[in-house]
Amino acid sequence: MRALMGSAISMEMAAEVLMLRSISPGFRSRANPFRIHLWQKLVPAAVASPRCVMLDDSPASRSAPLSDPLALFRLRDGLYAVDLIGAAIAGFDFYTCLGKAPGTLEQICAGLGLHPRPAEVLLSLSASLGLVERDGARWKLAAVGSEFLHQSSPWNLGPYFTSLKNRPVCQDLIQVLRSGKPSSFGSFKDEKAWAQAMENEVFARQFTAAMDVRGKYLAPVLARKACIHGRRRLLDVAGGSGIYACAMVDAHPGLEALVWEKSPVDRLVERWVAERGYAGRVRVAEGDMFHDPFPEGCDAHLFSNVLHDWDAPVVRDLLERSWRALPSGGVLLIHDVHLNEDKTGPFPAAAYSALLMTITEGRCYSVGELREWLGALGFIGFRFEQTAADRSVVSVIKA
Repeated sequence: MRALMGSAISMEMAAEVLMLRSISPGFRSRANPFRIHLWQKLVPAAVASPRCVMLDDSPASRSAPLSDPLALFRLRDGLYAVDLIGAAIAGFDFYTCLGKAPGTLEQICAGLGLHPRPAEVLLSLSASLGLVERDGARWKLAAVGSEFLHQSSPWNLGPYFTSLKNRPVCQDLIQVLRSGKPSSFGSFKDEKAWAQAMENEVFARQFTAAMDVRGKYLAPVLARKACIHGRRRLLDVAGGSGIYACAMVDAHPGLEALVWEKSPVDRLVERWVAERGYAGRVRVAEGDMFHDPFPEGCDAHLFSNVLHDWDAPVVRDLLERSWRALPSGGVLLIHDVHLNEDKTGPFPAAAYSALLMTITEGRCYSVGELREWLGALGFIGFRFEQTAADRSVVSVIKA
C-alpha cells in the first residue's frame, strides 16, 4: 500500500471501477426496497435540467456546467451504504446487541469483536439514518432501529438483510468490520494491490484521468471559495492530475502552484498541465508525502481528496508535516467530504465514509476531529465552508 502513498489518485476511485465489474447482472437487475429508500435520501427530488450541454476541454475554471450533478455524485459515493448495514446485521446482529447493551465505541467494539475504524463508520451511518442515537460518548438504539432491526420486535426486518449475507461484498464487509483492513478491489482476490498497479504507467494514466473528470467539476468551486488571498505559492500535496492546482491559479492572479506527486504520475501531470496552458504558473515535483521533506517556499498547502484514504494516526502525521513546512501566516486547505461535529451525519458523508472504509485505510473525518487536531498543532482561524457535491473546505492559518 505504501509504495505510492504520495499519490492522490485515490484508492477508492481505482477500487470502485474494479468493483463495478464484479456486480452480477442479476444483482443489478433486482430492486431492493431498502436500497431505494437510501437512494431517495441520496438523490434530490429536483434532478438536473434535461438540457443537453456540451462542455469543452478549456482550462480548469473557464467553463461551468448549466446543470447540477449532485444526484450522480451521491449515487456513486453512497454505493456501499446498504451493504454495510446488511453486513452489520448478518454478521453481528449489531442493532439487537446495541439495544441490549448501549455503550461507547470502545465498549461496542469489545463486545462484538469489531475494529474501531469500521465500527465508527457504521455508527455514523446508522445515526445518519436514524437507527442509533448518540448521548455524549455513548451510543444507543433509536426508535427506528428498535422497532425494525431488533430481534424482539414483531416488525423486525433483520431476516430481510441476512438473506444478503452470502453475497461477496457482504462477506468482505463482515471481514472489514472485524479486522479493520480494507477489502480487495471489487472482491477480486487476485487483483494487484492499488499501489503496485499505480507503478504501471498505463494504469496510472487511466485512474489519474478518472480523478481528473471529477476534479473538472469540483476544482473551480474550491478555487473560488479558498481563503488564500495574499499567498504566492501553493503546494498541492499528492495533487493528482494537477486539476486543482490549475483551478487555483486560474482563480487567483499572482498565485503559482507546485503539484507534488510520485512517479510515474508526476510525468503525466507535467504533460497535462502544459496541455491546459498552465506550464508557466504550475510546476510539478516528484516526491513522497510520507517520507520526503515537504517542498520549501510555499505559503499555502492543499490536501484535496487525500486525507480520506488514510487512518487517523497517518492523517495527524501529515498535518504535522504540513505545519512544520509552512511559514508563519501560511494557509492549510483541506478539501474533502466531512462529517459533522459529532459524527452523526449528514447521510451523504456517512455513506461515502462507508465506501472509503471498505476499500481504503481511511474514512471521512469530522469537522470536530479536524478542529481538534489542527488546534493542537497551533493552527488558528479555523474556517469551514461548503463547496460542491457534498464537499467542503477547511482552512486554517499557521500562527
